[in-house]
Amino acid sequence: MMKTGKILALTLALGAAAPLAPTQAAAGIEVGVLTCSVVPGSRMNLLIRSTADVKCVYANGGMTEEYVGETGIALGLDLSFKQNEKMAFTVIAASEDVRPGAQALGGKYVGGELSAAAGLGLGAKALLGGGAKNIGLQPLALESSNGIGASGGLSFLYIEPVTKTAAQ
Repeated sequence: MMKTGKILALTLALGAAAPLAPTQAAAGIEVGVLTCSVVPGSRMNLLIRSTADVKCVYANGGMTEEYVGETGIALGLDLSFKQNEKMAFTVIAASEDVRPGAQALGGKYVGGELSAAAGLGLGAKALLGGGAKNIGLQPLALESSNGIGASGGLSFLYIEPVTKTAAQ
């Protein structure tokens, strides 16, 4: 159990590394904000793994782009029962060419997560990955929810752009 705690602490420490400033060209450039909401009724907790469907909006310079996908804990502990889950990330990229319309945020992100709820819930995630653009998602604000419990571990977010059809 002690070894698991150390691995969890290391994962969270790596995932919550010091925030990157927009002027740090070597580390990345702040290119927008990604906000996500968990789809009601889609959360499934299996103790060491949890999943939930998400709808996300990427905003940059007054333009937006929609994404859908899945988030949760791939390995860790999830003893929570939450509702109204929302999260927001500052999008950090290696270059400035990650603009809405380019569908550049689609991909898989992994990192650390820690959250707790007793009525009102708070938490944080820091994720890295994405497509070929090497994108990082850093917590813009605390994750919020309503519910009870606690969770922490190796977190994931898989998103893909919403494609509009001619009928929409």
